[in-house]
Amino acid sequence: MSFTPESTDNTSIATIRTLAADVVGKANSGHPGAPMGMAPVSHVLFTRFFNANPKNSKWFNRDRFVLSNGCALQYILLHLLGYKLSMDDLKAFRQLDSLTPGHPEAHHTDGIEVTTGPLGQGFANGVGLAMAQAHYGAVYNRPGFDLINNYTYVFTGDGCLMEGVASEAASLAGHLQLGNLIVIYDDNHISIDGDTAVAFTENVEQRFLSYGWQVLHVNDGDHDLAAINGAIAAARAEKTKPTIVCLKTTIGYGSKQQGTHGVHGAPLKADDIQSLKSKFGFPPDQKFYVPKETYDTYRAAALRGAKLESQWNSLLAEYAKAYPKEHAELTRRISGRLPEGWEQKLPVYTPADPAQASRKLSELVLTAITPALPDLLGGSADLTGSNLTKVKGTVDFQPPSTGLGNYAGTYVRYGVREHAMGAIANGLHAYGGIVPFVATFLNFVSYAAGAVRLSALSKHQVIWVATHDSIGLGEDGPTHQPIETAIHLRAIPNLDFWRPADGNETSAAYFVALKSTQTPSVLSLSRQNLPNLEGSTIERAARGGYVLYEVANEDMTIVSSGSEVPIALEAASLLKKEGVNVRLVSLPCWSVFDKQDEQYRLSVLRSGAPILSLEALTTTGWQKYSHEQYGLPAWGASGPYLKVYEKFGITGPNIAAVSKKVIAFYKQKGGQVVSPLVKAL
Repeated sequence: MSFTPESTDNTSIATIRTLAADVVGKANSGHPGAPMGMAPVSHVLFTRFFNANPKNSKWFNRDRFVLSNGCALQYILLHLLGYKLSMDDLKAFRQLDSLTPGHPEAHHTDGIEVTTGPLGQGFANGVGLAMAQAHYGAVYNRPGFDLINNYTYVFTGDGCLMEGVASEAASLAGHLQLGNLIVIYDDNHISIDGDTAVAFTENVEQRFLSYGWQVLHVNDGDHDLAAINGAIAAARAEKTKPTIVCLKTTIGYGSKQQGTHGVHGAPLKADDIQSLKSKFGFPPDQKFYVPKETYDTYRAAALRGAKLESQWNSLLAEYAKAYPKEHAELTRRISGRLPEGWEQKLPVYTPADPAQASRKLSELVLTAITPALPDLLGGSADLTGSNLTKVKGTVDFQPPSTGLGNYAGTYVRYGVREHAMGAIANGLHAYGGIVPFVATFLNFVSYAAGAVRLSALSKHQVIWVATHDSIGLGEDGPTHQPIETAIHLRAIPNLDFWRPADGNETSAAYFVALKSTQTPSVLSLSRQNLPNLEGSTIERAARGGYVLYEVANEDMTIVSSGSEVPIALEAASLLKKEGVNVRLVSLPCWSVFDKQDEQYRLSVLRSGAPILSLEALTTTGWQKYSHEQYGLPAWGASGPYLKVYEKFGITGPNIAAVSKKVIAFYKQKGGQVVSPLVKAL
């Protein structure tokens, strides 16, 4: 695509630069330097190449844009293009309850695809968005119907490339030959600490060539619009490799402090902003000035996008006539609805069914529902045989040239890249119509903590299959026994952490996770076999907590989760023989239980007798649901798992003995025992 200069180019670029200075200056907070340096490439990309319709920001075949080094730049571009972002919104940058928070947030501002700011996350999200397009294109495109063919563009900087998550994602993207992924690297040699010479001196070109990327260079990103245009065109022409364009820019271009870290994370001084505007021929005393010709230029780009969507809608209508079945499935997925009746496929168990590890029960769920849910796109971080996540007969998501699978495949081999896996899954979900599941040991979900946190903040429905979830994994020892991981995940808002105790509870966890379209879930699953319990059902477990074993006039209630529920049940049975009445509550998911009505919650964890929690993890957090807690005081231990449980006293006989101590204490203490759920606030 040849470059044709327009008379409005320089004015439009100057508009972006001066708006960046004004937006950050009014907020007295933010990062003006990157938007000022990236103004030329932003202008070329969005006026010459980017296909989207600002009047319908959810058009499915739109190009996706990710500002990995999240800043005010994206807000300025969205405003100029005519998205639902006014000049008043720009003036409210970083102010309470505005549409322009400190860093871009998905589901908050029109036109934002993914939440960025934590460096490297957006880069990996972009890989997920590109994978999603490749998958959809392989599944639904037909001769004459190139329906899903969008590009994903990512702006990234030195900070993102220093983050390990970006390296993991870039490595996988190269292997997957994602020719639809174009990364623009803002190579300005500045980070918060100053010149990148102090810490980042690697050869980025050689690094990305080794990953299997195409590497292009623009040596003058401040002025050479033709070179920028040519690089983007060349990137779009390469179909078998992702591309990174190393763009030399001057951070804070036009400022008195250009090229220094002084313009990285602090507003420009008032006299500097006036000087900047004078330099570009703008009124120096007029704030938030946008020339009419700039608005006209971006309005033309928006109209081009609207026309492209109209043409696409016509193509989709013709596709419906030629391929009615595929059209029905594609449009259902675009709408975000799952197929009718998929939940009827969930396995149901009785106590007569054999004991199995909950990781195996998870495999049985996936085997049952996968044929009914083409929306699922799953994978594991090099632990497929342990996580049990690959359904027999499914095809790997791989470049066809490898002979290992194809892009229509639904199983992703993430390699040992847990952090990228989580962030890529966020991108897969952000694309639309995909429910990603990812798998590793629960302990290694910690490696992906940044991505998991953004799943919850961004409302991405990502399902983590986290196996080997306690001291029950035995011989691998404390390095692999995640005794503190559960409470970390339980503490994250808008994340459901499930620890099912048997088959029905495992089915319930998947049921709720798949119904929760704006909430990520972590399924904490055992390595050891668990019996199917009398009294468990999918319906009861789907409430997050329920009474598994009921008695009247109880002396105590034990509340537990996962692999310790059968141990609690054994303790209750031993106590019953001694005339001690113990109720048993299974609490597989705290957050789902917390959403139940108060009457129900108080009926489950009721007043009148002490409540003891039991879990083979840290006891932190159980104080909300119990009067007394029993669990691990510190790290686990290496050995056969039954011996490890015995070492820490998590056995039926010992829990029975502990229970008697608790009962005796509260009887001696006297007074009414009130449910721990009864609080003033």
